[in-house]
Amino acid sequence: MLAWLLLPAAVKRFVRLSFYELRAPVDIAASYAGDLQDFWSQKTRTNNELISAARDLAALNASYEMRIREDNRLRTEIARLEELLRLPSYGEFRSESARVVRRDFNAWWQRIIIRKGRNHGILVGSPVIYSGGLAGRVVEVHATSSVVELVSSPGLRLAAVFDGDDRPVSFQGGVNPPLRPAQGLLEFVPLDLFATAASPRALVTSGLGGVFPPGLTVGQVVQLEASTDGLFKTGRVRIDDRLGRVTEVSVLVPLDPSIVNPAGAGP
Repeated sequence: MLAWLLLPAAVKRFVRLSFYELRAPVDIAASYAGDLQDFWSQKTRTNNELISAARDLAALNASYEMRIREDNRLRTEIARLEELLRLPSYGEFRSESARVVRRDFNAWWQRIIIRKGRNHGILVGSPVIYSGGLAGRVVEVHATSSVVELVSSPGLRLAAVFDGDDRPVSFQGGVNPPLRPAQGLLEFVPLDLFATAASPRALVTSGLGGVFPPGLTVGQVVQLEASTDGLFKTGRVRIDDRLGRVTEVSVLVPLDPSIVNPAGAGP
């Protein structure tokens, strides 16, 4: 123990990264084995179950096709308004889907590991989304895997806005015990905004800073109360329960790496 404490920081970092890279293939192999097990379990489905699933999938695809058309229309309109008003464009991203390898049970609401890394062009700082909205951001990138800090982690802060309001507020993940509903904290909320558990308000990303695209769902504001100074309100944000069982995410890799890694920042 004493020898480890006396080692230079560079040596400790090298040992830690080497251990991680040696362990990563084991975790990834277990993830692939789980996918294979799911595949063969699906082969036991009856024809009636497959027909029902195909019918549901067809309806879902039709719904997504309509959303894609609406998304294309909105993108065209946004581009037209940006050109008309001479506004700067938001950073462009490409989407990289990835399976979740595992999550640390001791830090259930803090971090997950995904099955893609440097070999797929993942960058540190890239936003990560899932079906419930914003999942978090990439904080470590390795050869075949990456570590994602979840939006429920106390280490993640971002500027958000209430849906339908353009005034930014400060969001931070809360101290969440494992296997319990995840929550976040709000600060600097204007006094004229209200939300309760019976009448929650949606919280979305503001787009300020350029790291997180605007409009991504963060959670539902379920409580607001006056802060100690009386100038603003503080509150609680309920995060989607699906974050606790997410198995697939999408990494939004910026086409301009300086968005998440500005000049002078670390790797």
